[in-house]
Amino acid sequence: MTQEMTAPPPPPVRDWVPPEIDGPGFDPLLAELMREGPLTRIRLPHGEGWAWLATRHEDVRAVTNDPRFGRAEVTRRQVTRLAPHFKPRPGSLAFADQPDHNRLRRAFAGAFTVGAMRRLRPRAQALLDPLVDGLLAQGPPADLIATVLEPYPLAVVGEVMGVPEADRDRVRAWTRQIISTSGGAEAAEEAKAGLYGWITRTIRDRRAGSPGDGDGGQGGGVLSMLGAAVGRGELTEEEAIGVAGPLQIGGEAVTHNCGQMLFLLLTRPDLMARMREVLDRPAALDAALEELLRWIPHRSTVGLARIALEDVELAGRTITAGEPVYVSYLAANRDPEVFTDPDGIDLARDPNPHLAFGNGPHFCTGAVLARLQTELLVTTLLERLPALRLAVAEREVPWRRRTMIRGPEALPVAW
Repeated sequence: MTQEMTAPPPPPVRDWVPPEIDGPGFDPLLAELMREGPLTRIRLPHGEGWAWLATRHEDVRAVTNDPRFGRAEVTRRQVTRLAPHFKPRPGSLAFADQPDHNRLRRAFAGAFTVGAMRRLRPRAQALLDPLVDGLLAQGPPADLIATVLEPYPLAVVGEVMGVPEADRDRVRAWTRQIISTSGGAEAAEEAKAGLYGWITRTIRDRRAGSPGDGDGGQGGGVLSMLGAAVGRGELTEEEAIGVAGPLQIGGEAVTHNCGQMLFLLLTRPDLMARMREVLDRPAALDAALEELLRWIPHRSTVGLARIALEDVELAGRTITAGEPVYVSYLAANRDPEVFTDPDGIDLARDPNPHLAFGNGPHFCTGAVLARLQTELLVTTLLERLPALRLAVAEREVPWRRRTMIRGPEALPVAW
């Protein structure tokens, strides 16, 4: 007589309300979930039901590379989530599965290649220098977020997207309002209406235009690429608009990631000293920045869910078709099976297979651009302000509240 194998009971569903943490500390509940098992269950503040959560580096990579976990189905469900409102725009790249995902991405991929970023670099530096000049002219104390870290990514993204000079101020104003924590939902919705209306008109205007090359807008940038793709019938207008909006708004992550990096350097003198030692050594500088990207907690809780399209075995459990799954890149970046002393910061860490920009087909479109901006921001500020320091006590630096992307709300500095 054979004994039937029984499946282990499912883990309890844990409510996950992100704590308001002052500083770049790791979420204590996420640390608990990592200890409890590679696959747990969570319920976030909004949406319905519960979702699986994968925290181990191996499993995060498996889920994000497996076409049996899809994003498109999420748009038709009220999956448990952090955001209070969920209105995915039709054509959005973030919710596209294959083969649509590759088709959408192909229309503008040339704007974000290593070669395109190499051509963009001098212009990106030229956009940064006047902001630092203004900071120096203003004199200390100054808020590094308001004077440099927020306006700079918006300016660079405008360049890559091909926003005309005459429109840049209002496009930046809309973008600031959309990503701001002030003004409330009504102001953000008005800004979205303004931005997406402008994007719609611009793509229509450029339908017959040159595809462009994305190098500083000289060929029309991403908006011209998308307009040309619509003109050729490769994308619908709705898809082009759905792709363009998040790209235009995407500088927010650079602002807050760099804010966290600089906060770390300004509050850990040993770390600052080691960073200054590698500023003129490109390979060592790259390694140091990659380690900071691995370590900083980029977001509150998790990003976008996936839905199992069929039964899938993962980490010794069966995820049933229709069940939602989240992955935690933050947890994967602290996996002790992959990173020695994962909670420590080793600026010379090698190898460093972090997942700060995601993994698989939905790997961050702007990762090469984000790395360029991060390098220029950190090196330029440290080189031009050798005495850079906090202008207030560490505990007095305000951190963002009720937000999906973590970072200091202001970074008061002196020099």
